[in-house]
Amino acid sequence: WGGLLSTIQDTGRWGFQAMGIPVSGAMDPYSMKMGNILSGNPDNSATLEITVQGPDLEVIHGEGILSCTGADLGFMVNNRPCPLWRSISVTAGDRISFSGPSGKGCRGYLCFSGGISVPPVMNSRSTYLRGRIGGMNGRAIISGDLLETGPLPYLWKRTAGLVCPHHLIADLFNDAPLRVIPGPQEDKFTDKGKITFYNAAYTVTDLADRMGFRLRGPMVEHLSSADIISDAIPLGAVQVPGHGQPIVMMADHQTTGGYAKIGVVCSIDVYRLAQRLPGETIRFTRITPEEALDLRNRMEQAMVEMKRARAAYRCRILPQDRLPGSPSGSFSIVLDGNTHRIDWEEQY
Repeated sequence: WGGLLSTIQDTGRWGFQAMGIPVSGAMDPYSMKMGNILSGNPDNSATLEITVQGPDLEVIHGEGILSCTGADLGFMVNNRPCPLWRSISVTAGDRISFSGPSGKGCRGYLCFSGGISVPPVMNSRSTYLRGRIGGMNGRAIISGDLLETGPLPYLWKRTAGLVCPHHLIADLFNDAPLRVIPGPQEDKFTDKGKITFYNAAYTVTDLADRMGFRLRGPMVEHLSSADIISDAIPLGAVQVPGHGQPIVMMADHQTTGGYAKIGVVCSIDVYRLAQRLPGETIRFTRITPEEALDLRNRMEQAMVEMKRARAAYRCRILPQDRLPGSPSGSFSIVLDGNTHRIDWEEQY
């Protein structure tokens, strides 16, 4: 079957918001991009975003590399549990399945070498469900669908077995407060309302999807009306309608809106929120725009470091590469100013 909600996603449909087209793309782009790097792809290649219950798939032709990142949803190949955040070789006849969530988080990313090849719509292969565009005819995958991949990336066979270093796996499942920068209409809220927002606990309701997460908790008080002249809505914007209950805008959010925005959740914490299920509790904490930018830069640097690790891994000397009589041991290579130690018998 196709899973509970499995959609084709990439980094999004940029440049069309002025026409009312949402960016869409992965709800947790960090996990998706790291999975693509592990699979030897450009980090914006199309992947399969899996929600809670994953699909059952079979490789019917060819061979390649795949990786699964994000939440632990019970990833298996040929009914054997497989590690996350690692490149795995598959070939025709192999079966890919998911036994169900076994920890925190609800969204995983299955990345195939070559990326999923579907026709791009407005420069993106992402699925926008409400608009029925992109991906697999604008819908989630279903039983009987055939997912084709693009050309295999350079040196794809030497990518097999690559493991994401532990310090580069973002902790997307911790309970720390979501970090928020002040919103453009923060002055529309009373001091009491702002204190409530940054100190109270809020519960993710059943009305939480790719468009937005509606929260339930203490009322955030406005100075007067919650309405504003409609303006642009960024990812992570926290709208507060007249009832005082916050709504956090997610990947498929509308492009404009007429409710006051008390804050904007920073990117990496939007991805953390995307891993929460209804009934889970969250809190908010205020940070400066400079702190949010630093978090963004650190996230981008982590992906650069992962690409360097992939390059070093591909350059390793395998036993079959050794010349007769060559010494065993290790050596070092330098990539972009960083020294990587490579062992003859061990993987980087």
